[in-house]
Amino acid sequence: MSSELITVHLIGDSTMADKAASDRPETGWGTPFTDRFDDSVTVKNHARNGRSTRTFLEEGRWQPVVRDLAETHYVFVQFGHNDEVPSKEQYTPEEEFEVNLEKFVAETREHGAEPVLLTPIARRHFDENGTPKDTHRVYSELTRTVARARDVPLINADERSRSLLRELGPEESKSLYLHLSPGEHPNYPDGKSDDTHFSEYGARRMAELVLDGIEELNLGLATHIVPDNR
Repeated sequence: MSSELITVHLIGDSTMADKAASDRPETGWGTPFTDRFDDSVTVKNHARNGRSTRTFLEEGRWQPVVRDLAETHYVFVQFGHNDEVPSKEQYTPEEEFEVNLEKFVAETREHGAEPVLLTPIARRHFDENGTPKDTHRVYSELTRTVARARDVPLINADERSRSLLRELGPEESKSLYLHLSPGEHPNYPDGKSDDTHFSEYGARRMAELVLDGIEELNLGLATHIVPDNR
């Protein structure tokens, strides 16, 4: 792949998605991720707020991605935040979640492209001992199960992000997420306390974890990663 043009397709939810100006400084990790490759790589971010594997498929968002796939393409798949919550209309039962992941994998491979599965990035929830809670345990394990069964490269973003949360601790880790005081940003005049979505800084740190995963998997894509110039 080294001499060819490469396209990376991102499919997932709000933690990965590009944001409207009115949502800033909320930032999905797919945004800074895009800037971390040389000119031979194009990143297409198809992720959308509030989507699960089921709704992404039902809304017809997957088909245009499939039509565009070629042998020098990758598809990075990260769902779970919305799939796993029974009270959400986007809820996807466990068995259906696995089937949907398998569909993304199979159809990516049918077009000669390479799928990469990611477990969902951790929410910022700590227990009374200051240890990050394993909030995605079931759906992360389902993702790992599909990766093992189908021999798909896996980036365990859940584990990597919980490790970062553990390192930073309950207070310092607020900088990764959308925590704003009243009046701090015009888009959130009353402030914001959001332990799911990322600040610009947090999105860069999460993108870095994904890039580390690419390098550890020794994907061909790894040779095209460039330093963060910020």
